[in-house]
Amino acid sequence: MASLRDIRRRIKSVKNTRQITKAMELVAASKMKKAQQAALAGRAYAALMAEMMAALADRVEESQHPFLVQRPVKVRGIILVTSDKGLCGPLNANLFKLVVEIKEPAKYAVIGRKGAQFLARTRRDLLADFTVNDRVPFSDVKTVAEFMVKQFLDGAVDTVELIYPLFRNTLVQVPTCLPLLPLQSLRAVVDDLHADAGGIARKDDREILFEPDAKQVLDSLLPLYINREVYQHVLDAKASEHSSRMVAMKTAKDNATTLIGDLTLEYNKARQAGITQEILEIAAASFSTA
Repeated sequence: MASLRDIRRRIKSVKNTRQITKAMELVAASKMKKAQQAALAGRAYAALMAEMMAALADRVEESQHPFLVQRPVKVRGIILVTSDKGLCGPLNANLFKLVVEIKEPAKYAVIGRKGAQFLARTRRDLLADFTVNDRVPFSDVKTVAEFMVKQFLDGAVDTVELIYPLFRNTLVQVPTCLPLLPLQSLRAVVDDLHADAGGIARKDDREILFEPDAKQVLDSLLPLYINREVYQHVLDAKASEHSSRMVAMKTAKDNATTLIGDLTLEYNKARQAGITQEILEIAAASFSTA
């Protein structure tokens, strides 16, 4: 049995750990709330872009735009969104399982140090890695999206896909592989934007004059759409990260509380055994003296 001093030291150590995990839980909860609010704030932008895309959907020739051209897939292009730090439960491990399941040739751009470390460790083709802080500046995410779009247009990759943790609720984050390029159709883009905005896709039958022309307007809108999709899902990934970390820290805090109770009970038993032993020794000494 451990000595009383060892048990006291361990109780103190576990109490310090519980205090740290409780603080990390509160910080993660605050960041998760902010990330959720930022994700919801994008709905108005999605609704407006859906209206503009709907106005173009039936007025341009889709096959003319490189984002809408279907071609044989030889090399997949993947944006992997992970966390920079650990202590967020199985979040990153679940994303890595999706990566391991990819058997076709693929090239990766990574957001987050954990993903870059995994790809380097497994010797996969890493094109670039990026860091996006918890505030998720649009300019940082735009750089990632434009980098992969350039790879797609240059023919280095034949698809652009996004692997990220989809935020369902505080307890559930689903690892998801989302195709971005090539796009299926403009109508599918409109439906997706309306779904993100919480509305229903509507057909615009108004007579609209486009300047300089509908094709050039489409050429400007589709890159904005890709940037917006990547940005929105990175916000989703940040909410998932903070949520998973909050749950992990809460579990650690609860386990520390249970462990402190067990150690306190062990300490009391050891102290009682020591007192009993001293009483027996005193009684034995008195009996021998008598």
